[in-house]
Amino acid sequence: MGRGRVGELVWIQCLAVLCLSDGSSAQISYSVSEDADKGTAVGNLAKDFNVNVQELETRSLNIVSGYSKKYFEANVKTGILYVNERIDREELCPNTIKCALNFEAILSNPMVLHRIEVVITDINDNAPTFVEKSFSLNISELSPTGDHFLLPMAIDKDTGSNSVKTYRLSTNEYFSLDVQSGGEQSVSAELVLQKALDREKQAVIRLTLTAVDGGKPPRTGMLQIIVNVLDVNDNTPAFSKTLYKARVSENAPAGSIVIQLNATDLDEGENGRLVYSFIKRANLNPDDMFFINAETGEITVKGNLDHEAQSAYEIRIQAKDQGSSPRSGNVKLLVEVVDVNDNAPEILVTSLMSPVKEDAEIGSVVALVTVTDKDGGNNGLTSCKLSGVVPFKLKSNYKNYYSLVVDGLLDRESDSVYNVTITATDEGIPPLSTTSVITVQVSDVNDNAPRFLQPVINVYVKENSPVGTTLYTITAVDPDVDGNAKISYSSLHSPKNIPISSFVNVHPDTGDIISLQSFNYEELKTFQFKVQATDSGVPPLSSNVTVNVFILDENDNSPGILAPYSDHGSVNSENIPYSAEAGYFVAKIRAVDADSGYNALLSYHISEPKGNNLFRIGTSTGEIRTKRRMSDNDLKTHPVVVLVSDNGEPSLSATVSIDVVVVESTGDIQTQFRHVPVKEENFSDLNLYLLISIVSVSVIFLLSFISLIAVKCHRTDSSFSRYSAPMITTHPDGSWSYSKSTQQYDVCFSSDTLKSDVVVFPASFPPVDAELISINEGDTFNRTQTLPTKEKVCSVLKKY
Repeated sequence: MGRGRVGELVWIQCLAVLCLSDGSSAQISYSVSEDADKGTAVGNLAKDFNVNVQELETRSLNIVSGYSKKYFEANVKTGILYVNERIDREELCPNTIKCALNFEAILSNPMVLHRIEVVITDINDNAPTFVEKSFSLNISELSPTGDHFLLPMAIDKDTGSNSVKTYRLSTNEYFSLDVQSGGEQSVSAELVLQKALDREKQAVIRLTLTAVDGGKPPRTGMLQIIVNVLDVNDNTPAFSKTLYKARVSENAPAGSIVIQLNATDLDEGENGRLVYSFIKRANLNPDDMFFINAETGEITVKGNLDHEAQSAYEIRIQAKDQGSSPRSGNVKLLVEVVDVNDNAPEILVTSLMSPVKEDAEIGSVVALVTVTDKDGGNNGLTSCKLSGVVPFKLKSNYKNYYSLVVDGLLDRESDSVYNVTITATDEGIPPLSTTSVITVQVSDVNDNAPRFLQPVINVYVKENSPVGTTLYTITAVDPDVDGNAKISYSSLHSPKNIPISSFVNVHPDTGDIISLQSFNYEELKTFQFKVQATDSGVPPLSSNVTVNVFILDENDNSPGILAPYSDHGSVNSENIPYSAEAGYFVAKIRAVDADSGYNALLSYHISEPKGNNLFRIGTSTGEIRTKRRMSDNDLKTHPVVVLVSDNGEPSLSATVSIDVVVVESTGDIQTQFRHVPVKEENFSDLNLYLLISIVSVSVIFLLSFISLIAVKCHRTDSSFSRYSAPMITTHPDGSWSYSKSTQQYDVCFSSDTLKSDVVVFPASFPPVDAELISINEGDTFNRTQTLPTKEKVCSVLKKY
């Protein structure tokens, strides 16, 4: 049959085998002829798997084999298993009766493994051949009829019914052909002498031996046989048995005895002296593996026997006499090579999922493991297990086929790589084992949110810092890797709806907090916002941190002179009587500083005193008094320049000029609101009315400011209350220091109504437990005091 009709020879049969368990099914067997065309259908997987055709594609049908070529492939649209590569049975399975290709078909979701066996059936594509081109046979003319002469054996790469089945001999008058087929033994042919030879009549007889195989149609091979007719020696050597059998271990050393042969010849002398030798037949040369003693017939081991390479040898031995016309006899020897446990198991790993995600479910298949052992019997039976403690296990699929599956929780942050050691052991004596290490990589999933190193971040920045200054660098860490650990930063809206985007900018990559404006402590003491760190995973994870920004005061405000000496361009003058005693009160300079702390602590000095140095000023109170009594030599008008300085670094100052005029009597002094009233012995009605009016106005004013303070305190953001405490500094002599706090005010009064200062300004914003400085009459620092946050009003009573 020609190759064009190979497709017509394909026959398919499917055998269902018992299902095993847990994601694997029994083996399915198909059959296909060798040399089948590509695309030839082998079987219907969908039908044999008992699934719908659509499931083959959705469940990602995968054909896995350990061969160098992918001989079969599956059509997921139709479910048909078809031939993908040309199959040559003689190339795949030389000298074997059964030729089968084994592979696995794997379905996912859920994972199901099907073991498939495809038996490759032989076609008659090879004709019988002889190793020899011609064969010469020397036969004595005295050979009796019925003598048998062994002929060369033809070889055929095909097997089974397509192998050599018979021989035919060309027509002649002397010989016939005896074809022998002994079940397990190969077909052989012997030439049988039918008629006595007559050398004088015909010295050389030419015959043609034809080997015929069992194919349809059969193929043939021919060998030319040349028979040389010899004279004399009329007895043929004969062996004691027609068939010899022997057993030898595959690890037998060279020189080990296999068997002792015995043949006899009835002739005497040289015609009866026998020489033993191997007969080379086809492609088997016994001399490669065995040695025969030509004189004794003892056969010993010569080469390295290997049961796995060849388990038995069929040897023909010849005994030839030494007559002038030598005669020979032959016998068959079957040598069985006994298996020993000399092959360790072999482990083949087919990776299915690499790397494995750290959130892989228990039971997920990581790899397929196949264990093979070339030995036979118990020596070839194997068991497989894992060594060490790992979150994986081996699950048996079918015979020596296993699946490596996840058996515990994976965490890439703890272990990113697992070296899984698989040990396979056979059942030989002693047992042999093999280990194989599988490196399983664990891939990252985004299961960790970024984490800040601090729960709350406090940032301190000096006021008037230039725009673009990096205030702080926020850092968050993420134990994930790659994109899952790439962090971007962003700012969130302030809880008080403060326009954070106009204050600062958070660099998305570095986490730098960069100022977008220059801050003024006198306008803004602090603000709060949140920074969010977000990774680049899918889905992304994020976390927040609260950032408190505190503006630190700088000495950037000069003292301001309060009324009545603050009018720009006005002429300030005070009158004192000529009779004034030392310590006489002249005037009081009041000033405030918008800064806070030491930057707002003011001191008063007389700058460049002229004349007789008649006046002195309290450094902390600002009160100008006479140092001595007047003299006739003193000027009538004394210009006094007062310098008001703060305690900042560097110090800032302001000046005020007052002309002090000396008058002859107190009646010439025009009392002003800022002067100390002249004490009268008799309290007049006018003074009483004036006092009542002033007290009434003061009370109304005080109540108004208390109401204002209450409203402002109610609106104060409670979230910042823990960072601030209003501070009030009082001086025993009635001077004030300036402090400031968010939306809180200090209201201070002196006891002298005519000389009372009603000054309202914001309180300071120091850290909690800050120290406050009070100044005594000697203008020295002697104590610290922090008032509770709830105290909004202070009253300082001082009599001049």
